[in-house]
Amino acid sequence: MDLFKRYFPVFSLLAVVVGIQVVTHFTETTYYLTQLTMSAYYSVVVIGLCVLMGYGGQISLGHAGFFAIGGYLAGALTTHNLITLKGHRLVSLLDNVGLLVDSKGLYGGDLLTVEPWAACIIAVLTAGLIAFAIGGPILKLKGHYLAMATLGFGIIIYRIALASAYFGEADGISEVPGFKLLPGIEVSGSFVSRVLNYYIAWGMVIVAVILLLNLIHSRVGRALRSIHGAEEAANAMGVNTARYKLYIFVLSAVFAALAGVFVTHYNGGIGPSEAGVMKSVRYVAIVAVGGMANIWGALIMGIVLNFLSLRGVFGSYDDAVFGVILIIIMLFAPQGILNINPGQKVKSLLSFFVSKSGEETTE
Repeated sequence: MDLFKRYFPVFSLLAVVVGIQVVTHFTETTYYLTQLTMSAYYSVVVIGLCVLMGYGGQISLGHAGFFAIGGYLAGALTTHNLITLKGHRLVSLLDNVGLLVDSKGLYGGDLLTVEPWAACIIAVLTAGLIAFAIGGPILKLKGHYLAMATLGFGIIIYRIALASAYFGEADGISEVPGFKLLPGIEVSGSFVSRVLNYYIAWGMVIVAVILLLNLIHSRVGRALRSIHGAEEAANAMGVNTARYKLYIFVLSAVFAALAGVFVTHYNGGIGPSEAGVMKSVRYVAIVAVGGMANIWGALIMGIVLNFLSLRGVFGSYDDAVFGVILIIIMLFAPQGILNINPGQKVKSLLSFFVSKSGEETTE
């Protein structure tokens, strides 16, 4: 019965995904699938951050950096030509074991690049190793000190992407090839594979949700909840709080990097904006709206808000809208709008304005 309750929403999500695709097919609005596909990838970052914040009790303003590490490394490795280094021992070794791909460039020249699967693994492992390296010291911090430390990390990644010629500087990386997962199944922005890519993206979301649900309901999940509730008490009871916080930080970073890899191949490129501070603020805002410890709430709000943003609903005020959303949620619904009932929302609003009017009367 417990397993049914746990996985019933997953099957419901699968039904909704299929239903949306069928509706767009018969209404000739399949162009919506492009934004829904990208929203799915961004939501993988969001639900990973949701577990970190809601269960691990750690805030991160640097997850756009991990997203960029995955995307930029995958993009650079699959586009930079190694043909001039073909005689080098390491390059020859990689070529012999099938990790390099011979192809033709845009103007007919010979290209020798890293195979997308190998680039993906390298990018995700790099992000995980960086998260492990910085997580040890910075996760000893708490509250706004931790937020500032992760913000600093995000700024460093942004500046490296913006200033490095290897990563295309302000222009970013373009002409990233498709990511062939299996014969006939490729992640790319091709019009003819729009539906296929839609299902690939949502398949990733479903797998990520199942993994996180299993994690939450495991011994590790109980340890994380104890850390979030009272870290000192959990430590006193024998829970290795430092280890669990580090592990969940690395896991959320891997989720972000993997999403970055797939978005880069889907878009055919990546730019410095993906590593910007406002991207990290956006992820935190979405988690706050959906609920800090509510994977389904974070997923739903991630899809809705990212879809509206990608459709250009907010226009040039896009970043401002997410900043305002974060402020409003912190004031009136710190547990997320999907975690409290309407009566509580009204009560919180009234109490806020009553307290303000009382302060003015006192003055």
